[in-house]
Amino acid sequence: MSEHKIKVGITHGDINGIGYEIIIKALCDSHITELFTPIIYGSAKAVAFYRKGIEGAENFSVNQITSARDANAKRVNLVNCVDENIRIEPGVSTPEAGAAAAAALHAAVADLKAGVIDVLVTAPINKENIQSETFHFTGHTEFLATEAGGVQPLMLMISDTLKVGLLTIHIPVSQIASGVTKEGIVSHLKELRESLIRDFAVVEPRLAVLALNPHAGDGGLLGTEEEEIIRPAVVEASDNGMLAFGPFAADGFFASGNYLKYDAMLAMYHDQGLAPFKALSPDGVNYTAGLPFVRTSPAHGVGYDIAGTGKADPSSMRAAIYAAIDIFRNRRRYADMTRHPLQHYERERGADVSVNDLPQTEN
Repeated sequence: MSEHKIKVGITHGDINGIGYEIIIKALCDSHITELFTPIIYGSAKAVAFYRKGIEGAENFSVNQITSARDANAKRVNLVNCVDENIRIEPGVSTPEAGAAAAAALHAAVADLKAGVIDVLVTAPINKENIQSETFHFTGHTEFLATEAGGVQPLMLMISDTLKVGLLTIHIPVSQIASGVTKEGIVSHLKELRESLIRDFAVVEPRLAVLALNPHAGDGGLLGTEEEEIIRPAVVEASDNGMLAFGPFAADGFFASGNYLKYDAMLAMYHDQGLAPFKALSPDGVNYTAGLPFVRTSPAHGVGYDIAGTGKADPSSMRAAIYAAIDIFRNRRRYADMTRHPLQHYERERGADVSVNDLPQTEN
């Protein structure tokens, strides 16, 4: 049975940022469509505008379609989501750019939920200019959580050597301490473990939990959250069968290379996890774990300062695309392994068999 060619939906993000440059560079290889079918949700005008400033992209072209259902498996496809008269101003934050980013995102997520595309890769948005009556979220993660029915997703930064989950995400620093709860930590560790098993094929993950305060609180001298909240949460997670350890002082944990001993770690807040991650994994990927569908993104922002110059590095976008494909395949393999044994056998033979059609074993 031939393997399904995965349809990768890619939203253009902020049209005045580096989104188009990293998308075009990542898809410029003429052999890329042998691996997957790319479908950009964006603007043909923007593709033509940014292509001119990218060395080696002179022959890059897109197959314009009205629906992702009509995608050509041998071409880079583009679904136009915005008015072609839209003004493109590299490096400038405009309401029009925000509206265009939201339009592409809404269109792609609708197709993702309908099964028209298999995975979603999102180029960076500007969290300020995208705000409107129809988009009032602090980021992709919160928007996708709502679209998935109000689930509690886990923002997980991933690379070949490092995976960092976040307990609190886009909230003011003044609210971080109140967001650190025992229930939240245990829940996020459970989600992290399940994602590593299902999405990354880790047999039994070793999970590290970072402290909130400097020096892990120094026995209560610098804060009590470690002894009153975080350590009890780690104990409860361990009692529930998870290989959870900590809390570890964040600075020493990364500086000593201790992170290499664990499959993933849970940071208490955004910058605690992202600062070391981006320093150690410049081509890392932002993955939203816990959703019923797969979404990844480059682990960087809109890059207004270099937009339109052709300098943008596509490494993180390329890694995000490949990560989405790998996770999608891992999920399918995991589903196969956990289905009825005879159903798995029949699927390998190419048959479509429901569990209800198979003999049931007695307990």
